[in-house]
Amino acid sequence: MEVIHARCAGLDVHKETVVTSVRIARGSKVKRETRTFATTTGELLALLDWLGEHEVTHVAMEATGVYWKPVWHVLEGEFELVLANAAHIKNVPGRKTDVSDAEWIADLLAHGLIQGSFVPPERIGELRDLTRTRKQFVREQTRHVQRIQKVLEDANVKLDNVVSNVVGMSGRAILEALIRGETDPERLADLTTGRLKASRAALVEALRGRVTLHHGFMLQLHLRQYDSVGEAIALLESQAGELLAPFREVVDRLQTIPGVSEVTAQIILAEIGTDMSRFPTAAHLVSWAGLSPRQDESAGKRRSSRTRNGGWLKTALVQSAWTVVRTRDGHLYAKYMRIKARRGGKKAVVAIAASILTAVYHMIERGTDFHDLGADYFDRRSQGERAHRLVQRLQRLGYEVQLRTAA
Repeated sequence: MEVIHARCAGLDVHKETVVTSVRIARGSKVKRETRTFATTTGELLALLDWLGEHEVTHVAMEATGVYWKPVWHVLEGEFELVLANAAHIKNVPGRKTDVSDAEWIADLLAHGLIQGSFVPPERIGELRDLTRTRKQFVREQTRHVQRIQKVLEDANVKLDNVVSNVVGMSGRAILEALIRGETDPERLADLTTGRLKASRAALVEALRGRVTLHHGFMLQLHLRQYDSVGEAIALLESQAGELLAPFREVVDRLQTIPGVSEVTAQIILAEIGTDMSRFPTAAHLVSWAGLSPRQDESAGKRRSSRTRNGGWLKTALVQSAWTVVRTRDGHLYAKYMRIKARRGGKKAVVAIAASILTAVYHMIERGTDFHDLGADYFDRRSQGERAHRLVQRLQRLGYEVQLRTAA
């Protein structure tokens, strides 16, 4: 097999150690040297010097949790680095040691058999940390709201039956009153804004429960935690706003896509960056995001077409696709209805998410805004075909048809 990189190294990265195998090809002979370094900064700098002494040009490592990041930061700029997906470089079963893993990675790299994973630039990586942390905090807020509802159910207060948002203006006023010890349903009902759909009689009946001091303590605890997480989310959004300053034009452009909000645009930018040259085509980006059907075929039979489990990007795009479905307008909704008729609603939503990401790819690559083709796009595209089918139906009924273009 042809050697692509004559002087390369493979790194098997762990929490406390980095096993390094240097591979030097000289004609038909291959020289190997293996050495183990600790993951402290001083040891990683020693690793840098050792690789330099061997005149290594390319270095590959496995994406192991977050342990690869410090090693990457030290070696970045000195060598051509390749980050390998662990699922793509599995060694032969039964022969696994740290040394053999490092040698295996070096062999794959030498022959150009490792497809590097996408590693974002530093600023995009920082934005990615902020958007992902924000998503985790939003989930934590949701869990505290669910715990508040659990306490209310234990007290037989059916607040979520009459209030759409338990921690909204009306819901929060009632919660704070319950924490203070107020249990009279009439007085609790007076605290609402008057814009609820439920009648006053239904509201009073829903607020009639058995609220004890213990319930008040638990409500106060969860409400404080909810507010605390909300303050952290505000800090994250402020910090993200500063990082987004150079990319504000891109974020604003992405929001022209139906279903893509400010938060979703930030997530898209944080996950894929602004350099589309990393993905040869839009289809490569869609596949990388886990939105392409799986190719699983054996003996001429297709066994599965399920997409891969999605990450942060896939989740955000699918949520945007559901937003498009609820708007019931535009080209994307028309496409959803066509696919839904053949493949079902869930697969149609994934297809719309893939269409959104395809549009994102071309918009960032070309620097253009989103152009909606219109809800009647498919009708206009197939107008000739529809006319031909209708003519055939009339002919089968015994009519002679001659078409003329209307003035």
